[in-house]
Amino acid sequence: MKWKRKANRRPPTDLRKIIHIDMDAFFASVEQRDHPELRGKPIAVGGSKMRGVVAAASYEARVFGVRSAMPSVTAKRLCPELIFVKSSFDKYRAVSDQIRDIFYSYTDLVEPLSLDEAYLDVTETKRGPDSATLIARAIRQEIFQATQLTASAGVSFNKFLAKVASDINKPNGMKVIMPDEAPAFLAALPVEDFHGIGKVTAARMHKMGYRTGADLLTLSEVEMAQRFGKVGRHYYRIVRALDDRPVNPNRNRKSIGAERTYSEDISTLAEMKEKTDWLAEKIHDYLTERDNFGRTVTLKMKSPEFIIHTRSRSFSGEVRRLDDLKEVAHQLLKENIDEVPVVRLLGLSVSNLEREGGEGVQLLLPFDPTHSSSETSGSPSPDNHPPPGE
Repeated sequence: MKWKRKANRRPPTDLRKIIHIDMDAFFASVEQRDHPELRGKPIAVGGSKMRGVVAAASYEARVFGVRSAMPSVTAKRLCPELIFVKSSFDKYRAVSDQIRDIFYSYTDLVEPLSLDEAYLDVTETKRGPDSATLIARAIRQEIFQATQLTASAGVSFNKFLAKVASDINKPNGMKVIMPDEAPAFLAALPVEDFHGIGKVTAARMHKMGYRTGADLLTLSEVEMAQRFGKVGRHYYRIVRALDDRPVNPNRNRKSIGAERTYSEDISTLAEMKEKTDWLAEKIHDYLTERDNFGRTVTLKMKSPEFIIHTRSRSFSGEVRRLDDLKEVAHQLLKENIDEVPVVRLLGLSVSNLEREGGEGVQLLLPFDPTHSSSETSGSPSPDNHPPPGE
């Protein structure tokens, strides 16, 4: 059933009711749902050959340390019984559409982050109870009834806390953080569990003696910036539960990109051009559909030694023609092939879009029929958090 999307009334107070919904091991769970013989077994969605990359892992596989974006060889070494399953992004998108219809039946203020997660502002709703906690519970039940898949939820008064809360009781769980509970919750929270503080930054904080939110609270805003740079001011705010970002249902993207890892190294300019042409076509289709073009083209090249090289070219006007996008990519390849004569990965992106406002997005690409694997990811986040499907 399609729900009519009417504008929500203005909230009567500044205190928002925010829900963050995150599907549990989304890609892998869809495959286990559709293939009963895979249920309860460690599976990985992605390429199974030497150069494959794990797009998503089931919880049974995660017990062994298998994670998304991990080379398939490493995953197989960690879990010898690991079963690789070919991805089906059209199917994942269809299930994602079902889930979003449920979201929109409650509110128009839905901000999708990827196929498997979104923020919802339920301060004012189209239906259901006034309680955000009860709404989150109802949404999770409706998702399961419609898809036979489980979702976890975080409920709070801002986006940061809702996002952190959704990870607390995963999988198939829910956490509510009320305003009067937030200070104690954040003070006790390990720094590595703060959304936006990744493994590298958390390790650095540990070396400096900061292990929990209570430790970070001892630092002034200036001290935060001195120790962690510009992002330190962000840490200063989130550890105090200060986050006034609204749920943005019309978020635009700052960049559009696509990349692919190949089963065999590529060592000729002609083949590199062929591969970037394919990437350019996917990106151009996306930009054309949204009539939103950009002025900067960036080429990404990863060597067999896993060294990443990026080169960009900006223009005074938007690159609108597909042939122009391909030509820019070809020029960047020619100029850098001496420095990177052999590649295992190529990526292409367009930024400085006409209409900006959100994070970047990596297109979810089907696996290349002539190669065993692809790297797929969603909106990048600080310290390289896992891609969608997790």
